[in-house]
Amino acid sequence: MGNFDGVHLGHQSVLALARAAAGELGAPLGVVTFEPHPRRLFQPDAPAFRLMSAETRANRFDKLGLDHLYEIPFNKELAALPAETFVTDVLVKGLGIKHLVVGADFRFGKGRSGDVDLLAEMGKTHGFGTTIAPLVNDAQGDYSSTAIRAALSEGRPQDATRMLGHWHRIEGVVEKGFQRGRDLGFPTANIPLTDLHLPKYGVYAVLVDVLDGPHKGHYHGAASLGDRPTFADNDIPNLEVYLFDFKGDLYGATLSTALVEFLRPELKFDSLDDLITAMQQDCAKAREILAAHA
Repeated sequence: MGNFDGVHLGHQSVLALARAAAGELGAPLGVVTFEPHPRRLFQPDAPAFRLMSAETRANRFDKLGLDHLYEIPFNKELAALPAETFVTDVLVKGLGIKHLVVGADFRFGKGRSGDVDLLAEMGKTHGFGTTIAPLVNDAQGDYSSTAIRAALSEGRPQDATRMLGHWHRIEGVVEKGFQRGRDLGFPTANIPLTDLHLPKYGVYAVLVDVLDGPHKGHYHGAASLGDRPTFADNDIPNLEVYLFDFKGDLYGATLSTALVEFLRPELKFDSLDDLITAMQQDCAKAREILAAHA
């Protein structure tokens, strides 16, 4: 149980312990999480902070082989539940849990009054086991969603990958943009960045999965993330993804774009010729980087 934003290596250690307990009990493996993220309820005006949408998180869990994913609606009623009531009504009566695994810093219930000690004590009373997963770290510090956000904000996707245990991905449905890329010889798929933490603006080497439609598959590419300072008619940030050696229509398709390496910051160019030259250089460098990763 937890928020699992990013599903990083710390979260994966919780899942590994739960998988072991499920095997011993002969019980299905499930995750209990909350949607929206509790911070959004308590800080509705805070800047976007999520590393992944609910859909991206569900896709990641699916790859990790869960039997069940329970997304409990997090609203004022749930936030007002005393910790003890949450355990008895939601976990015991609602889900019938046999064993619960949480991180060492997990808090829950009204006013965050519940902690791992309360869970362990109530487990003895209500017949479920409890495992407290220690925090996971390396020589550079704890693996946490906060540390991953900092790495992405500073243009360090490799460090984010080290803590995540997988590429940081931005998923979304391709929308129609200004079609400038097509005119410049670099047609791009435009992905909105709604309610997501924004990595450093700039150009990235990317790996792209087209998740549905006639062009479903895996591709290499380069992507620009930001608000396009060379053009003054739109300041809403988005992700523009250029797939190498691709021809086709991606409108309406869902793309999962992995940020592999930061190439350069976003720049304002004096002319379209300068922009095209920079894009050619970006793509050449991205091809080299992705070939090495392959």
